[in-house]
Amino acid sequence: MNGGESLARGTREGPSDDMGKEGVHLVEIIPKDLRRREDESSVRLPPYAPNQVIRLERVHKVYNTGEVEVHALRGVSLVIERGEFVAIMGPSGSGKSTLMNVLGCLDRPTRGRYFLEGVDVSTLSKNELADIRNRRIGFVFQAFNLVPRTSALENVELPLLYAGVPAKERLQRAREALAAVGLADKEKSFPNQLSGGQQQRVAIARALVNNPSIILADEPTGNLDSRTSVEVMEIFQRLNRERNLTIIIVTHEHDIAQYAKRIILFRDGRVRHDVPVEAPREAREILAGLPPEEEEADEYEDLGYLESGLPGLGTK
Repeated sequence: MNGGESLARGTREGPSDDMGKEGVHLVEIIPKDLRRREDESSVRLPPYAPNQVIRLERVHKVYNTGEVEVHALRGVSLVIERGEFVAIMGPSGSGKSTLMNVLGCLDRPTRGRYFLEGVDVSTLSKNELADIRNRRIGFVFQAFNLVPRTSALENVELPLLYAGVPAKERLQRAREALAAVGLADKEKSFPNQLSGGQQQRVAIARALVNNPSIILADEPTGNLDSRTSVEVMEIFQRLNRERNLTIIIVTHEHDIAQYAKRIILFRDGRVRHDVPVEAPREAREILAGLPPEEEEADEYEDLGYLESGLPGLGTK
């Protein structure tokens, strides 16, 4: 082992091992080129091919917060091909949300290159990035982000309005998107008249209406109950299967990640594991095996009755 390697290893051994005799942090005396090589991903990417929707080449993201630099992404390299269904997982602070911001063209890499359908978007202007976001990327958020005093149909129309699509075409495409998520009969309903699951379906319809290349979903089931979460995953699987739509979700729920075909695990700003899911869960099969919603409600009522007789759980 050479001296540079031993110093580099020292920076990862913990506080007691990475301080010199004079209290100097060893990372400060590692040559910059060695530190940079240590941070780069060791993943060897395949050559570029037209079916690569997303291609990241040694992407770094550094946030400057006064005197401190936060390295949110450290040399991330990966390829996502058209028609993949990918789940991104990792603990808080692992870099997964920063990655989604980069993939969604909401933030630029500090270093490295990001190709979206062959276009190096890391070099585009703010206006060009906004155009890319509107035309090629559909977003689904945990909190739905619907406009409160606007109907479901009008919420779905919004991206088309920003894109300058004529009113007649807007109406037709918005209705088709609502029908695709099973809400054709709810187009006049306002968000406060819809359940959480229905609001998330409206959000998915809004993400679909511009016929994007990819759907980015950030904790799409985080605010939903178990049954509704499966219903949302059924929609994603169906869109992926029938439209060959590329779908990327961020989730902390292991059971939700199992609906995807590939799981990428982040830790400390790096890809730690990138593995296929050998037998993804089938949401439609799971839904078919669940009791009708009325029976489910009865079961919850029975559970509440039982809990009321347990110490500490009853009503006071």
